[in-house]
Amino acid sequence: QVQLVESGGGLVQAGGSLRLSCAASGRTFSGYAMGWFRQAPGKEREFVACISVRGGSTYYAESVKGRFTISRDNAKKTVSLQMNTLKPEDTAVYYCAAGNYGTDRSAYHFWGQGTQVTVSS
Repeated sequence: QVQLVESGGGLVQAGGSLRLSCAASGRTFSGYAMGWFRQAPGKEREFVACISVRGGSTYYAESVKGRFTISRDNAKKTVSLQMNTLKPEDTAVYYCAAGNYGTDRSAYHFWGQGTQVTVSS
């Protein structure tokens, strides 16, 4: 069992940066791939980025590639999402998830409560 708590969301102007963090509790964190998803109002929850169990592999949605960077620290049981050059279309609730490496929501078994990111134009 893994419990996830996101932090770091907020309001930022277009072109700015934010760093999201996800703190995990539970002894099996290092056994899971981690992902970030987001959900904008009226839209489906969509994949943003994922990172493998040991951090050796990462994958990004095309819409964030080159702007966002996912990383993890298994000793600290944290996963982060550095978001640069933010755009208004990045506005969403961002969720951290733990499970199997991949882009599909069904691959992830545990989810955080989400953190709001708002990018103003």
